[in-house]
Amino acid sequence: MRRDLIVRHHNSRKKKERHRKLLLINPVNPRRTGLSVNLSSRFPPLGLGIVAALTPDNWDVEIIDENFELFAFREADLVGITAFTASVVRAYDIARGFREKGMPTVLGGIHASMLPDEALRHVDTVVIGEAEGVWPEVIADFEAGRLKRTYRGTWLELNNIPLPRHDLFHPSYMFDSIQTSRGCPMDCEFCSVTAFNGRRYRQRPIHEVLDELESTSRNKIFFLDDNIIGYGKGSAERAIRLFRGMVERGIRKDWMCQASMNFADNDEVLRYAAKSGCRQVMLGVEAEDIDGLNEMNKKLNARIGIDMYDETFRRVHRRGIAVIGAFIYGMDSDTPEKMRRRTGYILGRGVDVMQTTYLTPLPGTRLFNRLRKEGRLLYTKFPADWERYDMTEVIHRPLIMNPRELERAMAECNRRLYNRRSLLRKFVKTLRATRNPVTAFWAYSSNRNYRNVARSRSARAKP
Repeated sequence: MRRDLIVRHHNSRKKKERHRKLLLINPVNPRRTGLSVNLSSRFPPLGLGIVAALTPDNWDVEIIDENFELFAFREADLVGITAFTASVVRAYDIARGFREKGMPTVLGGIHASMLPDEALRHVDTVVIGEAEGVWPEVIADFEAGRLKRTYRGTWLELNNIPLPRHDLFHPSYMFDSIQTSRGCPMDCEFCSVTAFNGRRYRQRPIHEVLDELESTSRNKIFFLDDNIIGYGKGSAERAIRLFRGMVERGIRKDWMCQASMNFADNDEVLRYAAKSGCRQVMLGVEAEDIDGLNEMNKKLNARIGIDMYDETFRRVHRRGIAVIGAFIYGMDSDTPEKMRRRTGYILGRGVDVMQTTYLTPLPGTRLFNRLRKEGRLLYTKFPADWERYDMTEVIHRPLIMNPRELERAMAECNRRLYNRRSLLRKFVKTLRATRNPVTAFWAYSSNRNYRNVARSRSARAKP
């Protein structure tokens, strides 16, 4: 009997020894909050959920998410961190604490992928690009004691990839995040999507997306695709099959997405989007004048024609869906008067939710490379200054205005856009245009979120 107990204890100990601990961390810039100031505009770190799903079952995986809890040190065999540009300094600080205790750190995400040499000065290993093709190798190398300094992912097909571990995301998130496609052929100057995900538009099989939707517990979904409608007739037909599949399977979710201005070209897309629960679509309008569109290389918008924007908005509204209009301020062609006209356009036209950001040159974009070469970046003490690159601060010197003029003009525009009267008028207009109280409430709540961001932006701009 005693011998049996000893054997069982030994086997139990061996079983415990086989389980290693992977700690995954989503850092948040503690000094600058941006949209994370709002609970309803925080979204789960999908990349960490994917990494968790790619990790073998003999690992225990935990996610620490600074959207809800400040990081506190805990033991782990391996530490994985993701970071955007504005949060990478925080990521480096966290990694430093683990490295001082001899625990290996791996950094991934878009910033590290664009600047791996910088990242390697602060962490042990950098994963460049998408994780699916390399994370199993990272784990195998770690277990064999031969962890390399860099791993470079390739742009794989998106079929049969493991479903992200949604069960590990913090329960306070209001939305689940789903991604159905990657890649973008448009190559806008200010965007780093092409550098990270490639120019080929890759799509997940529809049945796998539907399976993931059925596995999620929240009743609100944000489709993270940079453009859910895709490019060309085939992509539009796929979107219809996806939305129709949600209806046929009885997947009852309210959802929002991002798309290009051709989202409204096919009314069947809009019809099934509405039937499947679409409440809002974010359209990258960027500017209402041809100078701004040409500057941003927004070829599709220019080809559609600014005169057709109103018709696009009307088609979306007819299906009970609200338009989130994304606009950029601070382009080289901008003047204070042009910014005022853009603000008037946003207030007067069929834009339901008003998203406004400063033009921000992020690493990995042609815009960043050009402005750095021209000596027009205002903050270049890297990595410390990356905290400023969150789209809520003037980062560069425009050609026509000086930075202070741009700040003052932006503050004036924010006051016009986000005052209480403007938000109430937008609510009423959305309700009339969509005839959908739920959609109108979504739009009003989103505008309140953007007002909070604008207030923090204006507060930082004060001397």
